[in-house]
Amino acid sequence: MNTVAQLRADPSTVDVSHEERIELLADGASESSQPEAIDDSWRRCLRDFHVDPKSSSVPHVLTERELRISREPLSSFLPQAQEEIDRLHAIVRPQSYVVLLCNSDGVAIHHRGDESKAHEFKHWGIWLGGVWSEQVEGTNGIGTCITDRRPVLVHCADHFRSRHTRLSCAGAPIFDPQGGLLGVLDVSKVHQQSDDQPFPLLLQTVIVSARAIEERIFREHFHYCWILAAAPSDDFGSSLLLAIDDQQSIIGGDQSARKSLAVSDKSLADGIPLSAAFAYDPSLFRRTADRDIPVRLMSARGDGRWWTALLTPPLSRSKVARSWAEAVVHSRPRISTLGDLPVAATPEPIRGGLSPSVTRRVCDYIEGHLDEKMRLDGLASLAGLSTDHFARAFHQSVGVPPHTYLLRRRLEHVQHLLRETRTPLSEIALATGFSDQSHLARHFRRWSGMSPRQVRWTEANPIRTT
Repeated sequence: MNTVAQLRADPSTVDVSHEERIELLADGASESSQPEAIDDSWRRCLRDFHVDPKSSSVPHVLTERELRISREPLSSFLPQAQEEIDRLHAIVRPQSYVVLLCNSDGVAIHHRGDESKAHEFKHWGIWLGGVWSEQVEGTNGIGTCITDRRPVLVHCADHFRSRHTRLSCAGAPIFDPQGGLLGVLDVSKVHQQSDDQPFPLLLQTVIVSARAIEERIFREHFHYCWILAAAPSDDFGSSLLLAIDDQQSIIGGDQSARKSLAVSDKSLADGIPLSAAFAYDPSLFRRTADRDIPVRLMSARGDGRWWTALLTPPLSRSKVARSWAEAVVHSRPRISTLGDLPVAATPEPIRGGLSPSVTRRVCDYIEGHLDEKMRLDGLASLAGLSTDHFARAFHQSVGVPPHTYLLRRRLEHVQHLLRETRTPLSEIALATGFSDQSHLARHFRRWSGMSPRQVRWTEANPIRTT
């Protein structure tokens, strides 16, 4: 029986070289026990990229100048990645792994590793400046992750080039806020001859760290928006991130959200109400607290699925003195905590308050008449209730008394006008229902801690940090 026939009958009985296995697999002569992603990669490397599996050439490493050029486009997101890279390195360092952060071309632009082993890591190319695209190095944890845009573990003989069969590498993609591939987080190791077993849960550990970096970047990008982090309660499907504006429209979604909810750049530009994705209580977005709001949401698709979620309020534009501290808290990853949220299994309906439709009718009326004087009895008539009954029911449904809600919405509208227009303060006062400029200034300072003029000056002269 020839080699091909033996391989088809029982591949385990045939002793072939690494290069022969690749060629036989590409020719369809054998059925591989490897993951499908590895088989597909081998075929690409042989047929499309013409990588020589027998080549003993050392990995390509960029010069200092080339590395600076490769790093520059991603330099702004490195601060968001640093903490997660340090945490990941602390986990894998005892097993002699090095952590690499690579761009979408497979270039290692940042690393964490044992400096005492730097010479060994450089020899194998798993160090700063190493180029690990499939076109250059064949199947590997970085290049194959880039090509497939999904996590992959490439362990020892899974590599395409024979030179790399002592390496083990696990790579997970990092997507930008628009769902594009930003780079890859990878951990790699050189195995000794007597140590060829992969580290347990290695790939899953890398995936969690890459997702945390991705979340930090998303939150930083949408720091003046509400951020919803949600995970399906039945554990079927991925967690997702949404950016939501003050009109409760979805204006951003991470790569997972774009897949799960069929969100695209075009649909975002056209406008997607949050209610198209989830059934929720609009009063959640009228809270002014800086803390996250844990909540359970029902899918709006009619599939009966519940989602566990955290709603993070936007950063305040007016609290300049606290902006750095707020930004640090706002960008902290939350997805990994969703499984431990203290949210009731079934939301209890509010008893004695306004119905959702009446609440919406009253709030919509207020939004459309902020420049007019409003009386409590006029609002009560919209709800068909007595003044006292309406005041109690509104407070129970919205969380604050009617006059407090009205004042807050006026002040928030003032803040928007100060930020987005050059309208004189006297005109802003009249357009938002205040009797005059001094009346506006008194309430605005009490609410925000700053005068309207200070807010406008701050917007025109933002504080720059290094």
